[in-house]
Amino acid sequence: MSNQKVQGRCLCGNIAYEIDGNLGIFQYCHCSRCRKFTGSSHAANLLVSPDQFHWLQGEAQVVQFEPEDTKHFATAFCPRCGSSMPWMGKTQKAVVVPAGTLSSYPHIEPMQNIFWDSRADWYTSVDALPKHATLPKKSSQ
Repeated sequence: MSNQKVQGRCLCGNIAYEIDGNLGIFQYCHCSRCRKFTGSSHAANLLVSPDQFHWLQGEAQVVQFEPEDTKHFATAFCPRCGSSMPWMGKTQKAVVVPAGTLSSYPHIEPMQNIFWDSRADWYTSVDALPKHATLPKKSSQ
């Protein structure tokens, strides 16, 4: 595990944070809650010890939602731009950091898919799809 500091922020830049380590877990979560929150096929999250996470600005603006019927899951977001933001797990043992909000390489790569059996019926592996360096040209039909 690296102790290099990595910063992250929301899309509008009002909220920013810094991490200086991780718990050695970077995973893709395919549960239905993560799909609904991200609007995507899965969430890409790092787990960070609370003492390795620090808000740099905008902490008071972060909106957190904790469903009563969940053991660990919560969500947090910027109320201005809607970006997912880090949130403290209900057990208070880890901060869940949405990897898409990081501003640079976190010195760890995804290692596992969780809740795989709950993945969306329409999920297709990114490796199975065509790859374009930019927005593809409109196809003539």
